[in-house]
Amino acid sequence: MNLTQVQLGEEYIIKEIVTNDEEMNAFLFSLGCYAGEPITVVTRRKSSCVVSIKDARYNIDNELASAIWV
Repeated sequence: MNLTQVQLGEEYIIKEIVTNDEEMNAFLFSLGCYAGEPITVVTRRKSSCVVSIKDARYNIDNELASAIWV
């Protein structure tokens, strides 16, 4: 499942990043978002969500969230 489908506050391990967009893949990698890393969805809004990766919080849109599979 992707990040738009997970429970709030639960920690998940990233299995893969599913995108054909190299720029999006590089951006997520720069945030520390890659396979094997733990990630938690802290809050969810209509068009975005706040995630916690490596003791940092980021607001990502639903397009990015749907590319992150856990």
